[in-house]
Amino acid sequence: MSDASRYVQTDISLLNQEHVKRYRETNGEVGHLWNGATALLLTTIGNKSGEPRTTPLIYAQEGDDYVIIASKGGAPTHPAWYLNISKTPEVEIQVLDKVMKATAVTVEGAERDHLWKVATEVWPNYDQYAERTERLIPVVKLTPHN
Repeated sequence: MSDASRYVQTDISLLNQEHVKRYRETNGEVGHLWNGATALLLTTIGNKSGEPRTTPLIYAQEGDDYVIIASKGGAPTHPAWYLNISKTPEVEIQVLDKVMKATAVTVEGAERDHLWKVATEVWPNYDQYAERTERLIPVVKLTPHN
């Protein structure tokens, strides 16, 4: 069971493509901090369309890697961006004003458990999202290219 007192009530005034637009316009000055958590922009190649798709996502950092969680708020299905990286793991990320190519890898086992804990320090709601779904929520490590 999660600690319900850790749940963060979210301000959804900056969401989806408006979040992407403001983040890009301000190099993350608006949008990098979202509801007290850090956010990045993830650009994937559409699984079906083949077109670039950009999604703002909460992230945690572990060394030089970025950790994102495919929670979709605890929905029964994976988010579209996760299906995209499952097909094409080469992505682009923007963190503040830094835009970089990265490789996305779904982690498992002990590494997943460790990175889940790292991510819930940034966004405690992930624990409640996990309780809402029967699927094992994927933990994804984004490793920037040098």
